[in-house]
Amino acid sequence: MSADTPRRIVLLRHAKAEWSQDSDHERPLADRGRMDAPAAGRRLAGTGITPDLTLCSTAARTRETWKLFVSELPQRPKTVYDERLYEASLGELLALLNETADDVQDLLVVGHNPGMHALADALAGEAEGDLLARMNRSGFPTAAMAVIEFTGSWKSVEHGVGRLVAYLTPHE
Repeated sequence: MSADTPRRIVLLRHAKAEWSQDSDHERPLADRGRMDAPAAGRRLAGTGITPDLTLCSTAARTRETWKLFVSELPQRPKTVYDERLYEASLGELLALLNETADDVQDLLVVGHNPGMHALADALAGEAEGDLLARMNRSGFPTAAMAVIEFTGSWKSVEHGVGRLVAYLTPHE
C-alpha cells in the first residue's frame, strides 16, 4: 500500500462492566455489556468496514467485549492483545498507532475511557455533520465506536490528521 492509501481507525470502548471486588483489570462485563457488545459488532458489520487488525487491551472486560463483538463480523481479523492499551495516555495511544504496519488499511482498537474518547477527539481534525459535537456531548459511553479516516502512513498519525466519519453508540 502506498503512503496515500486511505485508512480507517475504529475506536471501540469496551461494553458495560460489572463493579466487583476483583482488581479493575479483571472486571467482567455486566449483563447489559454482554448484550451491547454483539450489537456493536453488528453495527460495524453494517458499515462494510472489515478490520485487517485489532489491537485489544488485556483487561477482562475488553477481551470479553471483543469476543462477543467479533462473532458478528463477516471475518475475524488478526488480533493482538496489548497490555499497553490498559490505562494508556493519549501519547501512548498515538505511539501504538504509529507502530502499525503499513499493510494494514483498517485498524480496530478495543480500549478504555478516557483514552478512546481522547484519541478520537485528538485525531478528528474534521468531522461529518455534527458527529464531533455528538461524540463530545455523549462522553463516549460504553460500547461506543468512532470511525476516523485519514490518508498516509501509520507513522504519520498525529493530532488532527483524520476525519470523523461515523460515531456509533449502542442505544441510538
